[in-house]
Amino acid sequence: MPILLHKRSILPGFGLTLGFTVLYLGLLVLLPLSALVIKTLDMTWAQFWSTVTAPQVVASYKLSFGTALAAAAINVVFGLLVAWVLVRYHFYGKRFVDAMVDLPFALPTAVAGIALTSLYAPTGWIGQWLEPLGIRVVFAPLGIIVALTFISLPFVVRTVQPVLEDLGKEVEEAAASLGASRLQIFTHIILPELWPAILTGFALAFARAVGEFGSIVFISGNIPMKTEITPLLIFSKLEQFRYAEATAIGVVMLGASFILLLVINFMQRWANKRMAF
Repeated sequence: MPILLHKRSILPGFGLTLGFTVLYLGLLVLLPLSALVIKTLDMTWAQFWSTVTAPQVVASYKLSFGTALAAAAINVVFGLLVAWVLVRYHFYGKRFVDAMVDLPFALPTAVAGIALTSLYAPTGWIGQWLEPLGIRVVFAPLGIIVALTFISLPFVVRTVQPVLEDLGKEVEEAAASLGASRLQIFTHIILPELWPAILTGFALAFARAVGEFGSIVFISGNIPMKTEITPLLIFSKLEQFRYAEATAIGVVMLGASFILLLVINFMQRWANKRMAF
């Protein structure tokens, strides 16, 4: 009679580490999100629907997701450009520029909001040149996009940069020797390899921007129906001790963000499959 031997894992302690991982994620992620949903259950369906579909709340949804998508799209273009320069070119002060990319990570978001407001105010260094042209940044949706672009730029750069560093130049040189132009090399050889990283950077930048609070408090002005983003509206509800309404709006933001990130993940998987073939 054959003896069945238990196949041991190559990595020791997998069960124990898996348990710690699940416990850690449960305490830090699942438990707060569950508390958010449970608090919302105190409301009836009619109260929930009237809260999350109020005109002021809907306007904040449009502004939050619209500005976050705009900032993430801008950072895809300029983040790719910054990563390209840092990887493909050598110049004096390159390390300083590379360190500057991480500045939004280290800088408190409230400080970033104050600095951007000072720069783009009508009397600021940059705002004084934009004001005569009729371009208003402070207390306008454009200011929110500027702030979100600033705080989410590193996510795209640091996601694309390692992939660019790993790309070999042999295929590019072979394509150039066969008569391919620089645009053809970029669009047909380099860009397909970068698509998964670009989509990942876009998702990270969007997720960071859609929940941003500190850098927008000063530059937006928090004008209802105009420059009031959803995180600021939730904060206002909490200040008024309307906790159920705040959690209801938070649940909608959570669901919408999850759906958008799920779509982006499917797009990334599709891009990976195309690369495999």
